[in-house]
Amino acid sequence: MVSFLKENLWPVLLAINYVLVVVFSVLIVLKNKNPVKTLSFLFVLAILPFLGILIYYFFGQDYRKYKIFEKKYIFDNKTLKKWRKSFSLDQAERADFKEEFGEGIFKIYSLLRHNEKAILTFDNEVDILINGEQKFERLKQDLANAENHIHMEYFVFLDDEQGFEIIEILCEKAKYGVGVKLIYDDVGSSISSKSKQQLTASGVEHYPFLPVLFSNSTSKINYRNHRKIVVIDGQIGYLGGINIDKKYNNTFDNERYWRDTHMRIRGAAVGSLQSSFFLSWNFVAKTDNTLDESYFPKGKPVLNDPIAVQVVASGPDTDWENIMEAMFTAINTARKCICITTPYLIPNSQILTALTTASRSGVDVKIIIPRKSDSWAAQYATDSYIEQLARSGIRIFRYGKGFVHAKTMVIDDVFSSIGTANLDYRSFSLNFEINALIYNKGINQQMRNIYKTDLEECEEVDYDRWMQRGLVRRLQESFSRLMAPLL
Repeated sequence: MVSFLKENLWPVLLAINYVLVVVFSVLIVLKNKNPVKTLSFLFVLAILPFLGILIYYFFGQDYRKYKIFEKKYIFDNKTLKKWRKSFSLDQAERADFKEEFGEGIFKIYSLLRHNEKAILTFDNEVDILINGEQKFERLKQDLANAENHIHMEYFVFLDDEQGFEIIEILCEKAKYGVGVKLIYDDVGSSISSKSKQQLTASGVEHYPFLPVLFSNSTSKINYRNHRKIVVIDGQIGYLGGINIDKKYNNTFDNERYWRDTHMRIRGAAVGSLQSSFFLSWNFVAKTDNTLDESYFPKGKPVLNDPIAVQVVASGPDTDWENIMEAMFTAINTARKCICITTPYLIPNSQILTALTTASRSGVDVKIIIPRKSDSWAAQYATDSYIEQLARSGIRIFRYGKGFVHAKTMVIDDVFSSIGTANLDYRSFSLNFEINALIYNKGINQQMRNIYKTDLEECEEVDYDRWMQRGLVRRLQESFSRLMAPLL
């Protein structure tokens, strides 16, 4: 028997591989998931012996979702209801909402109105922050002025020059009695043991989100916390695309220019960010944190021009793909124009159909993507959609000044979205994301102006020229597109 195995080791291993492939294939089909994703996994299993099984094991398994996040979903909804009642987070629906913002915008609100994680608030002040230079300058000022608490939740937190500046402020504030809590994703972040010891010694509470054994080799493992949230004294909030990493700040000597968008909020919407943070905190700290009233201060800031903001969270622990559905509804309600910026354009069938249908029905649709991505697989997968989008009349612009990482959407005259969600499968279905939906003509115009400025750094894709790209490039795009649901 031993000699037989030695002589036939490779055929035996192949036989075992394909027995497992058959078993996994049956399990995948029985799940009745998205056919595109199902076929992607079947394709990988069939053509990549052994490696295909590993890919499915790391990226295709969703037992973690059902075991971990189903309980979290039930617990979170109960907790949010309790918090909303205790801290008066709800606001009465304005009778003139539909009249002021229009039927289309009202549909977006109606879609999310009964969602525990998407509260609409009307009394907010919003500052749009362009790139890390603006964000970190404002953030450091607000952190330095914190009096009660600082809560931070980030996908990427590095203790490089930029991160060290933030860590120093957090430690200093904690030493003076400010309550500081930090959540960092264990795959996206890299904080040295020395920095963690410094945080702990200063009184900063910190936890990784879903710890993994080898974070450096698991950059695409499912169910990562892709959010970027800061809450200061329950009165100031930040969210958007900018992580704690010096490459986001162009004042450093980085390899290339980084274009991103973030936002600073004052007002009732900060309560939504606070709620979202504490749901994550209770999960990572494994505690049912008893919240103090100071986390949801009742005094309202004096605002000259109150802005309606709806903070929308989505992830494996939500019953619906909230952010994707909000985008889908917004695209379908557009009547004049849709302006999108995304670093990864790998839409699912719903968003793809919505975009192409909107364009063919007369809506002016523009999309800004990077000319050169930070991932070759994402680059080819994104490029595979350009032909279909352009053929539908959608204008594609490739940003050339550097890497565009902003995740924004501007529709018609009132609606804007800024957040962490990319236009891809991973953001829609697998990662924990958070976006702010803004209903305001002034902010909409400001976002339009920013978009026009970004277009000056772009080259529009010429359809005829694009169709002349070579066969090898097309094969690379097509193969990457097959892998799109796995990226």
